[in-house]
Amino acid sequence: MAPNATETTSLVKGNNEEAENMKKLKAYQPWAFFVTFGGYFMAHFSRKCYSTVKQQLQETAGYSPLILSEMDTVFMGTYAAGNIISGKLGDTFNPTTVLAIGLFGSGICLFLINISLWFDFLSFSLTLGNFFIIAVYFLFGFFQSTGGPVGTAVMGNWFCDKKSIESRGLIFGLWTCHQYCGDITAALCTAFVLGAGFDYTWAILIPALTNFAWGFLTMKLIADPADIGIITPEVAIRLEKLKAKQATQGSHIVDEGPAPITYAAALQIPMVAQYAF
Repeated sequence: MAPNATETTSLVKGNNEEAENMKKLKAYQPWAFFVTFGGYFMAHFSRKCYSTVKQQLQETAGYSPLILSEMDTVFMGTYAAGNIISGKLGDTFNPTTVLAIGLFGSGICLFLINISLWFDFLSFSLTLGNFFIIAVYFLFGFFQSTGGPVGTAVMGNWFCDKKSIESRGLIFGLWTCHQYCGDITAALCTAFVLGAGFDYTWAILIPALTNFAWGFLTMKLIADPADIGIITPEVAIRLEKLKAKQATQGSHIVDEGPAPITYAAALQIPMVAQYAF
């Protein structure tokens, strides 16, 4: 009788522990959503604010159409490459740290652009001024790229339970609204700055400051439920797979999520080809 009682007690204890972990997971999900949403929101907010003052940059700061187009080109190039690099960095290092560095770096780049405007670098030397602006935007693209791949990975870590997976389309559909919210806020911010009679550089300084603020907030984000002992069945399966892989390939192996699919497989997914081309 005693063995059966012990077995029943262990089963009840296991069920209670599983229920408690699920409760903790569900309690933290809104915070993970909020912080990662805000981080990517800041990315769109900061890059769109620059776009909304292009006219002032030309008329007041003396930026030529060529330098403006070069800024966009360099940014998109490093942003595209940065998405791959940032994704790998998020797999190798603490994702929260990678996200925070991206926000701090973006804030610094925008602040440097403001410094170049305040001190009119182009008046000292057109060549050196243009080089400085392009160099800053070269780095800006890399820092901006952290939000997408790393933020998505953190969201995947937290929204891993069965109910979340069933509603993943809705959850990530809401989450990806960060782009539109950031763009709209940038337009409203610039409209307020110019409408209130403030110098247009405030439209670039405000997102710089908010990026810094959100960077400090992001540093407190927990990237993975396993980091604080929340082990749901889904998390346990992921950790067991990682442990097995480390046993055969070495302890340096990190959790990189599911294996990537090929381009051919991606194009077989409904609607992908339509949006790709």
